[in-house]
Amino acid sequence: MSDTLVKVRDLKIGATVYPPGEKPHDIEIVHGVSFDLAAGKVLGLIGESGAGKSTIGLAAMAYGRGGVRITGGEVWVNGRDILKSGLGDVRKLRGGEVTYVSQSAAASFNPAKKIMEQVTEAAIVQGKFGRKEAEDRARELFAKLGLPDPDNIGERYPHQVSGGQLQRCMTALALCPEPDLVVFDEPTTALDVTTQIDVLKAIKEAIKDTGVAALYITHDLAVVAQVSDDIMVLRMGDTVEYGSVDQIINNPQEDYTKALVSVRSIEHEEKAPTAEPVLSVKNITARYKGTKFDVLHDVSVDLYPGQTLAVVGESGSGKSTLARVITGLLPPREGEISFAGRKLSPDLDGRSLEDLRELQMIYQMADVAMNPRQTVGTIIGRPLEFYFGMRGAEKRKRILELLEEIELGPEFLDRYPAELSGGQKQRVCIARSLAAKPKLIICDEVTSALDPLVADGILKLLLDLQKIEDVAYLFITHDLATVKAISDNIAVMYQGKVQRYGGKTEVLTPPFDDYTDLLLSSVPEMKLGWLEEVIAHRKMESAGN
Repeated sequence: MSDTLVKVRDLKIGATVYPPGEKPHDIEIVHGVSFDLAAGKVLGLIGESGAGKSTIGLAAMAYGRGGVRITGGEVWVNGRDILKSGLGDVRKLRGGEVTYVSQSAAASFNPAKKIMEQVTEAAIVQGKFGRKEAEDRARELFAKLGLPDPDNIGERYPHQVSGGQLQRCMTALALCPEPDLVVFDEPTTALDVTTQIDVLKAIKEAIKDTGVAALYITHDLAVVAQVSDDIMVLRMGDTVEYGSVDQIINNPQEDYTKALVSVRSIEHEEKAPTAEPVLSVKNITARYKGTKFDVLHDVSVDLYPGQTLAVVGESGSGKSTLARVITGLLPPREGEISFAGRKLSPDLDGRSLEDLRELQMIYQMADVAMNPRQTVGTIIGRPLEFYFGMRGAEKRKRILELLEEIELGPEFLDRYPAELSGGQKQRVCIARSLAAKPKLIICDEVTSALDPLVADGILKLLLDLQKIEDVAYLFITHDLATVKAISDNIAVMYQGKVQRYGGKTEVLTPPFDDYTDLLLSSVPEMKLGWLEEVIAHRKMESAGN
């Protein structure tokens, strides 16, 4: 089908900002963007944090979030300008003609309602299906999206499935009403690479089967190249480049696009251990309170001063659970942990102030890791007060030193988190951890929510700081490109067990066990048809078995 479904002309979007100590004023954040989208086609919107990707995607639903306003232009869907539609027409549009898949399913689902009720709600309310028909369609979508026990998973509550599974449930929610357009807003960012392939495959098949059009918003050019027909590269609210996937990937014209295509240029040489481990995890077995089954099984790893241990694996493999055990939030059933030459109390309450200071964390979502009512100076200064008793000029001097280390100037001292970009927020979180002078920092998916260029900057910063501070990193991630870029040692986890463990060169050199082979072959490559090649290869292997 080639009929134009969505037509956007000279779209302008603005917002009001409230700088501390200044009068509120209006700014324009999207500057005259235009594009067409035909039924059955996919347009990828790609660019760095703050480029306007999600803002443009939501405009296709006549929606502006967080005080954002559509200030000019036209958005045509199914032959009518939805910006001129009445409230009743817009309500029929949202959840009927146009649906939305957000980046964070965990924040989007109601924890008090079962998954099935939420997945079918829009289809029923919009009058597309009766309850039984909607539930049957939901089960079909659960199966297509590779969810376990598709006939019954809808009876679970959101907290009873993994993050990756919940993200696929949200994709089912968007497809259930049989919309004309789906806005996919970073739908695979939180997924491990093996699950990502299944979701991308399901999205492509759903678009092909239903003729639905899609806007696919992401910061991963390798991913968007597998599902899109055309790509629009955005930066700071402007269109940088717009063309076919082939042209953007193989013949980019603009410098910014060329940088996106060639991203992840970090080369980190593996270091050999030179001292006793700063962290030694021995034979850890653990389960969550009130459950009958272990989620970690006899896990043992070592981490040396000034080195990086990458812990990788799919969603639910036990990566973050291991971090919870190390930090004392989940006491193990068996095993012990030694840190900086001393045995750690299994429970957080039993740990000394020195234990807490020397073992810090940087979290995945910088947005929710900082108090929005505190300035950057207050956020970074808190550990200096708490651990070292610093006050006044001494504290201010150290804060400015830390800002310099994370490559932010003194002008950031009095800014609030809302005034920072995603990369700047994560840099502030890094500075807060460094303020405690730790020996070990646990980095939990610290670059997964960032666009590639910003993520590269964060990784380079972490490597530079490691050389300066001699700090060790336990790097939890499902991004194998990141693992290759920064790690000295790698632990591959699967179903709560360490499947493969050793130096980076050893772990990434064949022969591989079946799971590691699957994991490595699932890393998206920047070439057309890669997804189809991987799917075909898996079918051949499955047939051979």
